[in-house]
Amino acid sequence: MTEAVISATAPQARGAAEPAAAPGDRRPAGPASGLTVTGAVAVVAARGGQVPPGGAEAVAEAGGRVLVVGSGAADAAAALHHTAGGPAAEAWWADTGPGLRAGALASSLASLLATADLVVLPASADGRDLAPRLAAALDVPLLAGAVRVGLAGGGEVVAELARVDGRLLVATACPAPAVATLLPEARSVYGGSPPPPAAPASRRSEPALAEPPPSAAAARLLQQASAAADGPVEVALPAPGGAAVDVEVIDVLEPDPATMDLGEARRVLGGGAGLVARDGVLAGAGVDPTAAFALLADVAAALGASAGATRVVTDAGWMGYDRQIGTTGITLDPELYIAFGVSGATQHTGGLGAPRHVVSVNTDPSSPMTAMADLGLVVDAGALLAELARRLGVPVPGAAPDAAPGPGAGPTAPVTTGVPGPRAEVDHD
Repeated sequence: MTEAVISATAPQARGAAEPAAAPGDRRPAGPASGLTVTGAVAVVAARGGQVPPGGAEAVAEAGGRVLVVGSGAADAAAALHHTAGGPAAEAWWADTGPGLRAGALASSLASLLATADLVVLPASADGRDLAPRLAAALDVPLLAGAVRVGLAGGGEVVAELARVDGRLLVATACPAPAVATLLPEARSVYGGSPPPPAAPASRRSEPALAEPPPSAAAARLLQQASAAADGPVEVALPAPGGAAVDVEVIDVLEPDPATMDLGEARRVLGGGAGLVARDGVLAGAGVDPTAAFALLADVAAALGASAGATRVVTDAGWMGYDRQIGTTGITLDPELYIAFGVSGATQHTGGLGAPRHVVSVNTDPSSPMTAMADLGLVVDAGALLAELARRLGVPVPGAAPDAAPGPGAGPTAPVTTGVPGPRAEVDHD
């Protein structure tokens, strides 16, 4: 999950762009400071050792080569590497500490990636922040919001860019080099089965007797490639050049589930039109649909989760479009997804990724959402949400003040409702 960063503009003078620092001013250090990157490579910004949404897909799109930066970069690089079942055949990492200083980081990466033909970043929060700055520092085109990107013959970069909320794909091409952001869930991580773990180094380190001894530069590159095949390799980023205005990280806070990027939430409560069905408890009590979905958000916050909704809900204006889950909204990959009154239309379930656990609350036991759930509760979603709110001490719209106990109070009488049969109408998500 992405932390919130309290920052202030660093007291640096704003001026014209300065030329890149001379090689002698970069002060490289570390075992692999002479790293040279060519071809396609992914750049993934980690937070607390966690790979951001779309990070693995970006690595696969770049052909299995990745440079991981951010806090806990070593752990994130290890998770992406073949040795842990990840898509990266070659992985490098540089821990840049908590908080993202995108300006300084882009300046440092520019000299390291100057010979790369294509740099792919996931379209996560940090990726969208870093990509345009990196493209500007490299003075190359930015292909934002791609669902496919790669190198073609003739030194071109070809891509398909999603536009108009994913309703339109624009095919484009530009001369290499270029920087691109890849949308999460735009592709599978592997074309087939996950690659096997790398073979032991002893099986690959036997020199070919017919080959002449490599030069010092070639030997360094061979050593880096061999080490990258065995496991992620630490690199030292060059010192940023120029006097770009950047932020100064003051503090890093844990993310607030109520306001964090929905695509990075680990636990999500989703609501569909069935939550406010005409024959449901909330609608029968005169609860406005907007208030019902506000209750869903409050309950989610009490559980340390984020709230989302189906497309029919956001189209009706009951929740904002930034909370829409699906192929035309936000794609998720949570540990837990609880669906309240969601029938499970294809465009909705297509944006769920592969949740570890799914709970469906729906009056229709034959709904697609219930069929794919680990646990299906055949009950009115509004009634269950109201009872859950009472047990968590969350005020329920339209309820008497004494019906909402404070935290720690004993359970109250449950909502009196039977288990209704399947609805005659199906809500499309």
